[in-house]
Amino acid sequence: WGTESVTALYGETIVIPCNGGALAPEDLMFIKWKYEKDDGTPGDLLIKQARIDQATVQATDHYAQRVSIDDKFSLLITQASLKDQKTFTCMVVSDTNLMEFPVSVVVYKKPSSVQIMDKSEVLQKEKPITLGTCVAADANPAATLTWKKNGKPLVADGKAIVITPSMKLDPATGLSTTSSTLQYAATKEDIGAVFACVSTHELTNQETDLEPFPIHYPSEKVSLQIMSKGSIIEGDNVTLKCHADGNPPPSSFFFYIKGQKMLEENSDTYTLTGISREATGEYKCSLADNEKMEASQSIIVSYLDLSLSPTGKVIKTVGDALSVKMEKSASGDAKVSWTKNGKAVKEPEFSKLTYADAGVYVCKVSMTGLTRSQSFELVVEGKPVINSLTKHHADDAKHKVLTCEAEGVPEPSFHWSVNSTNEESSYVNGKATHKITVIPKVNLTVTCSVRNKLGEDVMTINVSSGSQEDSEDQAKLIVGVVAGLLIAAAMVGLIYWLYMKNSR
Repeated sequence: WGTESVTALYGETIVIPCNGGALAPEDLMFIKWKYEKDDGTPGDLLIKQARIDQATVQATDHYAQRVSIDDKFSLLITQASLKDQKTFTCMVVSDTNLMEFPVSVVVYKKPSSVQIMDKSEVLQKEKPITLGTCVAADANPAATLTWKKNGKPLVADGKAIVITPSMKLDPATGLSTTSSTLQYAATKEDIGAVFACVSTHELTNQETDLEPFPIHYPSEKVSLQIMSKGSIIEGDNVTLKCHADGNPPPSSFFFYIKGQKMLEENSDTYTLTGISREATGEYKCSLADNEKMEASQSIIVSYLDLSLSPTGKVIKTVGDALSVKMEKSASGDAKVSWTKNGKAVKEPEFSKLTYADAGVYVCKVSMTGLTRSQSFELVVEGKPVINSLTKHHADDAKHKVLTCEAEGVPEPSFHWSVNSTNEESSYVNGKATHKITVIPKVNLTVTCSVRNKLGEDVMTINVSSGSQEDSEDQAKLIVGVVAGLLIAAAMVGLIYWLYMKNSR
């Protein structure tokens, strides 16, 4: 007879069918279960008579309390262990025959746990480090352990990848504990990689992931950064920052400042305070523990100087000359512009000053990121000079309006030789105007005098009543009226002629 096989689970009840669960013969006398001992001799377990409900347990060893039989004559063994991996035989005895059906029992147990022990905290570039030991405990048959990186199997090469397997057998239970130790030499590309241990077993497969490891590697490149948002202006504070690509990042650096080597411990920056134009040049930094790893950057300090002569308040006399001198010094192209009283003008030149030249002049010099400006206020002074003294009739024809116009700075005061009414005055850009209203009299001569701290001027005008001038004025008025009437008559005649012509 061929031997059947039954697989049982560790700690569970083993069910061993008799003759594959086939029906017993009708002339059955009894069924007996026995097993093969370790020394090869048979051992009785139990017997079941055909006409008796209860089976008789014959075992006297550890099976005595664990065996029973069900209504299909299957043998039941509780609390399965690896010691139950034997051949059990069902003997069927009838009136006409005796048959035996051997069954081989295999007991399986999945690993009680799969975990990674002795995990490393970091990995080193190109240096084998024990990443961890994967342990699949108390299994039967023994679990198979493999390693993966980012889902792909790792294959040992004896150099960058070294996998050391081992297995221990528990003498009391016979269960196997499998271990696998992975040594791994990382690369920079392994940053963020996920390593996993895979346990493969007949009952179950388990995968245990590890958190990504930090990868430590030496610096391969150093860079120097100038921490400035724009152009570096004279007087600025400028910070130099040294960076290395190693992990963990280096914490101390040498900075080379104008021939001096400065060590900055636990810092990657160095600050130049109040930088001057003389600081323009090349700057370097290096690793404190490897000065051959260095980097350099050039710094250009922008500056702009402006010198203007004259400055402040300048008081000159009308007609004088004034020399304006502007000098600039800059690190680049600078644009010069001038304004007078806020309006753009050309660079001023004063060979002969006039009152109109007075004002506030601002010189502005600018370049990228920099602006300088200086100014002067020009005051042009002169004694007053009367330019004209005129008269004309007022609206009522009884009075006359006298207008005296003069130039002078500071503003001159006006004085008249007659009493007057309706005085009006104005003063703009050194030009003064004063108006008065007087009543003409016989032989009336009026004097206008102007004066300021620098001098005075005088002018007179005849304002007599009934004078020839008045007669001339009346004659002019009559001539004007007659001329107006003649013109009006001519227009009426022209219109009448055109009317008659169109009526024909």
